Amino acid sequence: MANEHIGWQDFWSPVLMSIKVGFFSSIIVFLLGIAVAWLMTRKRFFGKIIVETLFLLPLVLPPTVVGFVLLISIGRRSGFGRFFERIFDHPLVFTWWAAVLASIVIAFPLVYMTIKAGFLAVDKDLQDVARSIGAKEWQVLFWVILPLSSRALVSAYILGFARALGEFGATLMVAGNIPGKTQTIPTAIYIAIDANKTNLAWLWTGATLLISFLLLLLVYRKSN
Repeated sequence: MANEHIGWQDFWSPVLMSIKVGFFSSIIVFLLGIAVAWLMTRKRFFGKIIVETLFLLPLVLPPTVVGFVLLISIGRRSGFGRFFERIFDHPLVFTWWAAVLASIVIAFPLVYMTIKAGFLAVDKDLQDVARSIGAKEWQVLFWVILPLSSRALVSAYILGFARALGEFGATLMVAGNIPGKTQTIPTAIYIAIDANKTNLAWLWTGATLLISFLLLLLVYRKSN
């Protein structure tokens, strides 16, 4: 351990990959969370509670179970997997986009619940006033609901990014651990410990702790 050599390129590669995956997945899951939360707070339909329960399942399921379901759904033998490979000439699994997809699924419940809570906190009378002067539903969303729930939206985005940054189980199942291609900080730490590269694992752990602390600090400041 004392003679352990740390290559800084090896250190930065998973860090940058994690940030890359977190950036794209957090944007997608944020927009998806807004759309779904808006629909679910406006519509009443039979089986709504079942649909919402399905949305929240990734929050309580083991990430490996989520990863297995994703692997079956987007693998080369699935309809979607074959379609993707036909269009892009390579499979979706074991790419960084598969890591993005895994992060989206895992982060969605947290982002959705945060945004939904923000939407429900907006005064309904203000929304009705906007409708009474001729505003369409999308205008009520953009000019009333979104501005008045800005704190919840910021918190949702940051929490989504933080959750994507720390995703491990589902990512490992669908994206693997290919250095420079799909290796993120959590998977890199796992491999480093297995290879007895403790110093490198500590560096990645420290980087994750620092980034996560700063993100949660931002959430705390926005919620107070």
